Amino acid sequence: MDFTTYIRDINDFPKPGVVFKDITPLLSDPYALQKASEALLGFTAQMQIDKVVGVDSRGFIFAPMLAAKMGAGFVPVRKRGKLPYETISAAYALEYGEAIVEIHKDAISKGERVLIHDDVLATGGTASAVCKLVEELGGQVVQCNFLIELTFLNGAEKLNGYPIEALLRY
Repeated sequence: MDFTTYIRDINDFPKPGVVFKDITPLLSDPYALQKASEALLGFTAQMQIDKVVGVDSRGFIFAPMLAAKMGAGFVPVRKRGKLPYETISAAYALEYGEAIVEIHKDAISKGERVLIHDDVLATGGTASAVCKLVEELGGQVVQCNFLIELTFLNGAEKLNGYPIEALLRY
């Protein structure tokens, strides 16, 4: 299925010079949403996954669906200060500063096999920080899975050899 027809470009969002890849047309079409979910799930065929980590906020769309289909647990990774229980955190660089993501300290047990899902792989900072959190808790990252990879931003380089899959690449 050609998913590119369900992704629209929004120029100068969230700031001038950026072309934002808007996934809401894909999400609003039931057939495209179902097929995208199936395709993302297909990236993990024959993998045993214990937990699916979804990254705040649009990673929360597909990650719980994937977890339910795999018989795995869902774990949210959120921006600093958004989780109610004790957390561990990781900082990563942004274009104009730093951001911090957090995970509950009991979300992943030692040896659990973890799929990390987010909507877009751009510069790789967020995904790299999430991989570090998973490993700090004793989990094994078996794949980083994205709806879209913006290859021209070289984010895969920051993922240091973690297996990466993306439904669309620009």
